[in-house]
Amino acid sequence: MTIEKRAAQEVRAEGRKLEGYVATFGTETTIHDFKETIHPGAFKRSLASGKDVLALADHDPSRVLARTKSGTLRLTEDERGLKFSLDVPDTTAGRDILALAARGDLGGMSFGFVVDPDGEEWRGDQRALTAVTLHEISVVQSWPAYSGTSVSVRARQNRTDADRRIALLELEGSR
Repeated sequence: MTIEKRAAQEVRAEGRKLEGYVATFGTETTIHDFKETIHPGAFKRSLASGKDVLALADHDPSRVLARTKSGTLRLTEDERGLKFSLDVPDTTAGRDILALAARGDLGGMSFGFVVDPDGEEWRGDQRALTAVTLHEISVVQSWPAYSGTSVSVRARQNRTDADRRIALLELEGSR
């Protein structure tokens, strides 16, 4: 079993909770010598299975940020794609990810998966993913494969003055 990995871009930070989209539906990307899109419902079976999914930094299993089993990673599928929310730990990896996200230096989000036996449709060099088993999601510091995904950091209700200043600077910079 080979776990495939895909990535997407747009990362912003504010606070200690990362939220956004790991994958978006209907976005075409080139993978090696073929084009690929993800169809709505592709993650539904995997999410319903109750399988423990990890949130990692750069697909590195030694840099765990959260997991579904502990409730620190929450995954849902909506009309746009695979949505996530994770509580960033106060670890070296967690602090590094938050610092890079706050500066806008992260490359995006990625995910590791295996295609289910009936989970793909091929038409020439076009592959549509219709059912996959999700193993992990990753915050990546480099280049993602898919565009259209997003990451933002949600602040706790009790933000510090420094957190408020960072959020204001980010808002001004995004205009």
